[in-house]
Amino acid sequence: MNRGRPIKRGVWRVGLCAVLLGWVLHSIFMGEGRQSWSRHGGDWQRLERTEQWRIAWSLGPQELWRILCLVRPADGLLSLGFMGLTIGLGTLRWRMVSRVQGIDLSLSRAAEISLVAHFFNSFLLGSTGGDLIKAYYAARETHHLKTEAVVTVVVDRLIGLVSMLGFAALMMVPNLALLAAHRRLAGLSGIILAMLLGALGVAGLSFWGGLSRHWPRARNWLRRLPQGLLLERALDACRRFGHAPRFLVSSLALSMLLNAMCVLQIWALTRGLQLDIDPVALLVIVPVVICLAAVPITPSGLGVRENLYVWMLAVPEIDVPAAEALSLSLLAYAGSLVWSLVGGCVYLRYRDRHHLAEVTGAADSDAA
Repeated sequence: MNRGRPIKRGVWRVGLCAVLLGWVLHSIFMGEGRQSWSRHGGDWQRLERTEQWRIAWSLGPQELWRILCLVRPADGLLSLGFMGLTIGLGTLRWRMVSRVQGIDLSLSRAAEISLVAHFFNSFLLGSTGGDLIKAYYAARETHHLKTEAVVTVVVDRLIGLVSMLGFAALMMVPNLALLAAHRRLAGLSGIILAMLLGALGVAGLSFWGGLSRHWPRARNWLRRLPQGLLLERALDACRRFGHAPRFLVSSLALSMLLNAMCVLQIWALTRGLQLDIDPVALLVIVPVVICLAAVPITPSGLGVRENLYVWMLAVPEIDVPAAEALSLSLLAYAGSLVWSLVGGCVYLRYRDRHHLAEVTGAADSDAA
């Protein structure tokens, strides 16, 4: 197996993240440099390109830092609280998913694993990379339901994605005039609707099936695949969710509340930065950004998310300057990083404690 290939792929993605962030920073700094130079009576167009870049990168960072420091502490803490609530509600939803499979995690254990997963989300791909770690720890919580434990993480993410896409689609209704007035927003809305249809299709096939009714030999083909028996067991585990309508309604309702907390996190930051953004517009912009940033392109969606906020908030009806839009995104990410630090502390404690428990258990077995 070529061990260098994953390293090259990781370097490529980190490089892409750097390019995207560099692009948005350079664009913003050039704008700040142009405005500052013009205010002092200079002719920006007469400067050579290298001189423009030098001025931009000397003045731009100062302006960006000034804006970041403008956030009011009370609103920053409020945003941080809403971010924590999203993790808490996500933990409750995952427990609900796990119980359908007969896995009854304690609230403290589920919270530990969720915080550890959030910690790894900070540097793994997309905004869902920590799910791999979550699946790993979930499988360690049981000896006879490891496949089902991994399925709970996948289904929990699927339900979260469907609910967030559905939330975005619903919020397009009060924002129809705004979306229709700009091709960029209409195009992003079309992508979200296509993603919603795809996610609903995957959920429908996973929870209720239908392929084997039309193609009776589909199961036989599945068993012939590598790890086919595990895949079939995972598929059977997914079917249990389709036979639990009360669970589906409850989990979707909880997910909608979680989605509202995500919007409130950004709303609190707009208050802290004293940005005049219509909350109704945020109801569609925030979920659109979250859904697209979840695509595993860059670590933690960094760069993708920032470009989307700058792009979407620049329309005349909202008219947020690029530097302020970038600050909003970076502050939201900073709030996520604070909870990631909490998750990192939990990870160190969790890893040492449970590793010791495993060694003790093995020693007891040898002694017996």
